[in-house]
Amino acid sequence: METDWTAGAAHIYDLDASGPPALADAFNFFAAEQRAELRAAIDAASRVGTPHDLELQMTSAKGVKKWVRTICRPIVEGGRVVRVRGSIQDITDRKRAETEIRQLNAELEQRVRARTAELEAANRELESFSYSVSHDLRAPIRHIAGFTNIVREACGAGLPEEARGHLELIAKAALRMGQLVDDLLAFSRLGRQAVRRQTVDPRHLVEECLRETVPPAERHRIETRVGDLPACAADPGLIRQVWLNLLSNAIKYSYGREPARIEVGATLGPDGPEYYVRDNGVGFDMRYAHKLFGVFQRLHRAEEFEGTGIGLALVQRIVHRHGGRVWAVSEPGRGATFFFTIGHPS
Repeated sequence: METDWTAGAAHIYDLDASGPPALADAFNFFAAEQRAELRAAIDAASRVGTPHDLELQMTSAKGVKKWVRTICRPIVEGGRVVRVRGSIQDITDRKRAETEIRQLNAELEQRVRARTAELEAANRELESFSYSVSHDLRAPIRHIAGFTNIVREACGAGLPEEARGHLELIAKAALRMGQLVDDLLAFSRLGRQAVRRQTVDPRHLVEECLRETVPPAERHRIETRVGDLPACAADPGLIRQVWLNLLSNAIKYSYGREPARIEVGATLGPDGPEYYVRDNGVGFDMRYAHKLFGVFQRLHRAEEFEGTGIGLALVQRIVHRHGGRVWAVSEPGRGATFFFTIGHPS
């Protein structure tokens, strides 16, 4: 075995540069559990020409613990090993950096797990609170609406016009509050509902939702076009709610158009099918698009279009729970298009 003893090798071993240690002595610098591995590697290199590239721990002549990389490249001529060339590198700094990175990654993962657990707990508490508050509000709202009707029926024509107007306002406010509470309950329940995926035919759901949302008396003024809709793996009940809310919004915000046009289709995107619902309604300013999917967020006044501001928040939550995303493109007066994807089952 041919050995080149360089100043660099001597520095790694903390030995004199005048000459290398005997091979038998050289093994003693390495960790006891790795000596057998190194001996076997050198033996295989010198006998049958097997190269090796090992990372080993050693203790230098001065007692300094180091990590080294030993590389061996046998030279074979005529079917036999005629020379073995090797090198040794000090990789202590690299190994120390790798250890620090692993420690930092472990700490970061632990922090992420802890933060995720905190957020999940906070979400559960918020959902529980929302459910409790909404549930407890239903009874007094029903009482307000019920007693208002009792007063109107009992007093009848004896009520002054102004008083009847006040009672009408109370009844409408109670009805709207009841709708808000029901929607908030639905939003809260959705956070606890399991997603049970199966193969779903979107076209069947869309046609079913259109029959439900377009009254027979209005069908003459609403043009609907349903394109190809690829099947997807989703929770049928939840994804039906997505289609129902998007189609209801499209019909609501295109009211007054003659005719109103609703188009449903899908395009192929990087994450699979991108389903969409397009209308020719009032549209909205894209500067406020970030408000679309917030709870109780509305871009139009309640006097113009009825609703509670929960529908799109429900859509987003359902889509996100499927691992997908939802977004919209619009221009005031020129309609809107809502897109969504369904993530792949994990």
